[in-house]
Amino acid sequence: MLTPKYPHQDTARSATAPVVEVPASGSAVPAPAAPLANRPTVQLTPGSALALAAGGGAVVLVVGAVLVSMLLAVAITGVSVALVAVVLRLLLKDLAKQR
Repeated sequence: MLTPKYPHQDTARSATAPVVEVPASGSAVPAPAAPLANRPTVQLTPGSALALAAGGGAVVLVVGAVLVSMLLAVAITGVSVALVAVVLRLLLKDLAKQR
């Protein structure tokens, strides 16, 4: 029921590099690593770097505005709850005096 499922041998990745026997010296040498897939390199032009910096600055400003507005909403809620508590206390105190 709780047995692990291992990948097939052909899809498992080896933790070490494969070893190749060299007949002349008789010692084992690691095989060269396979080359990575050719991926295009990203080159930043001055215009794209400026756009990236402006975009990052805009993200920081938006996140900051959202966090400040959330903090303000919590503060306003706390003040209103405290005000309601004071009003209720005064009403109950006044009700107790009338009896």
